Amino acid sequence: MSDENQAILAANQAFYRAFEKRDIVALDGILSKGINTVCIHPGRDAIRGFDKIRNSWDLIFKNTDYIEIDLDVITAEINGDIGYVVVVENFRQVNRGRRIKAESIATNIFEIMGGNWYLIHHHGSPLIK
Repeated sequence: MSDENQAILAANQAFYRAFEKRDIVALDGILSKGINTVCIHPGRDAIRGFDKIRNSWDLIFKNTDYIEIDLDVITAEINGDIGYVVVVENFRQVNRGRRIKAESIATNIFEIMGGNWYLIHHHGSPLIK
């Protein structure tokens, strides 16, 4: 595996670590501050721009008591300054005392800026089997 692929997988892992820990400050360092940044939570409309995306994550974090995410990486590809990681997200979480198991497929697109990979697009879709 190339150093570039290891770097984008590390950025992807940092995103999910912040997600699991419900750490909005850590997420701030991962999300791109660009106005074209997009996030699509499963079953939701597209959210554009850092502030709106950050607020959506903050709301998720505040309404989640516990979350554990196991990832199955399908692929990680890089082309120039853009790279993407496609994963299956296996969730176990507790929301207001209710235990939930869910599975989603997600595409995370990163852009390298100043030597760091920043998340410019997250799109999660529920998997129904």
